[in-house]
Amino acid sequence: MSNQAIEGKKFAQMVLEGANNLSNNSKAIDALNVFPVPDGDTGTNMNLTITSGVKEVRASQEDHVGKVAGAFAKGLLMGARGNSGVILSQLFRGFSKSVEGKETISAKDLSAAFEYGVDMAYKAVMKPVEGTILTVAKDAARKGQKSAEASEDVIEVMSDVLDEAKASLKRTPDLLPVLKEVGVVDSGGQGLVTIYEGFLAVLKGEKATSDIQESPSLDELVKVEHHQSAQSHMSTEDIEFGYCTEVMVRFEEEKMNENPYNEDAFRNKLSEYGDSLLVVSDEDLLKIHIHAEHPGHVITEAQKYGGLTHVKIENMREQHTTILEDEMKKQDRSGGGANKPAGKQEYAVITVAMGDGIASLFEGLGAGGVIQGGQTMNPSTEDFVKAIREANAEKVILLPNNSNIIMAAQQANDVVEEDVVVVASKSVPQGLAALLAFNPSDSLEENQEAMTEAMADVKTGEVTYAVRDTSLNGTEIKKGDFMGIEGKKIITTGPSVQEVAKELLTKMVDDNSEIVTVIMGEDRNEEEAQELASFLEDNYEDVEVEVHKGNQPLYSYIISVE
Repeated sequence: MSNQAIEGKKFAQMVLEGANNLSNNSKAIDALNVFPVPDGDTGTNMNLTITSGVKEVRASQEDHVGKVAGAFAKGLLMGARGNSGVILSQLFRGFSKSVEGKETISAKDLSAAFEYGVDMAYKAVMKPVEGTILTVAKDAARKGQKSAEASEDVIEVMSDVLDEAKASLKRTPDLLPVLKEVGVVDSGGQGLVTIYEGFLAVLKGEKATSDIQESPSLDELVKVEHHQSAQSHMSTEDIEFGYCTEVMVRFEEEKMNENPYNEDAFRNKLSEYGDSLLVVSDEDLLKIHIHAEHPGHVITEAQKYGGLTHVKIENMREQHTTILEDEMKKQDRSGGGANKPAGKQEYAVITVAMGDGIASLFEGLGAGGVIQGGQTMNPSTEDFVKAIREANAEKVILLPNNSNIIMAAQQANDVVEEDVVVVASKSVPQGLAALLAFNPSDSLEENQEAMTEAMADVKTGEVTYAVRDTSLNGTEIKKGDFMGIEGKKIITTGPSVQEVAKELLTKMVDDNSEIVTVIMGEDRNEEEAQELASFLEDNYEDVEVEVHKGNQPLYSYIISVE
């Protein structure tokens, strides 16, 4: 059998074995980013993402590499969960773009596809952090390019790609100090290695095997990657440019002959004019979203390639006219207005919640849709797309309420036709504060800005338990102990959940605090929650206390301080 080409069915087998190897090792990969908090989910997210891709590959029944890769990419896109899953989907979206139209692929085609996938993934993460899955993919792809220059053997090239992926994975602690502190490698990078192991095994006619070293680990650094990536992805927190500008162009042959279109060059040119940039194109249309100070410059550049079919410019600095409170109460939160299409509401806020009590809180504040999910079960891109379509609204606001869900929400925004914005809430308290700031009379951009600003005034605390012994910053944490966490920092630990919660509250509440909300988990009862309320009332007489039953798993208490 020739080792100089990969046929469609062979590539489908590679995908299936890569997914199988990832599935077999997903728990070990989860363990690489378990804090001691029981919410490590990188392996789970990548497994669920690739399972969606495999489903499409099985359904395609094609013997054409381009079509198999396209089906795989489509499934990954819709099934993407968490940032690791979204990045994985982008890696193979680029891969599929590189090989579309190819019935078989050579060693050079394979290496070029890996390289194109890396380019697309780096574009999706606007401020990539090195020492993560991105670095592993990049290093492996570069090695593949060199290997393909010297050999036409696909097995040899794939073997070199895998060897470099493993070597790069071992180097991740040198790039991310916290990984080195705890003695683990990047969990997302480990997941990618298991997929590549499956690819090579099929080419060699073998069964994939992995050797993953489980160590006491720290989720915090992986969360740093997620946090930074998410912050850079279409966020309004750091907007420096005043006009939200959307332009759609239909390509015209005459103009294209004069100005050949290159998406990368065009994106780089537009980046000079603003931020929050999105450029998407196919054979017929070009769509642009950008926050710019001079929208006319953007329109002028776009018109070089065709005729304008849609232009929308909104002044994000413009102050909305004050509306009387009683008129606001009369406004139906589910939408309305003379220009509303029949049967379609104007606005919907869709949020993510873990626990039926938290879901009820969001619904009581006007959320039009609640997706069940959270730390250990991140909703997929498809979950968001389904919720957006079921909301049947002209304008949709997404509240992820978890830093690891933001990218999936953003990706859903890219694949639906509705006007959607993501308010990058990273916790339930932030999501609740943002929802309270929602004004159905404001534009999407005005609501996004106001809701984002509202989150800045909220402190988030959580009480959960340790799943293993570990040491962090000189603090010894024993398996089974409770931990009080503010943001991502462990504030206190101990065997008593109530004492840990009280100590956490003491650290969080200060002279500027006005409202404290305690949301109790499924493992706590009313008497325990009221004990905390009494503690607050006795020690902080000026603070208003609210207690709610959230029924959330994993976290005995979620605390909001405003």
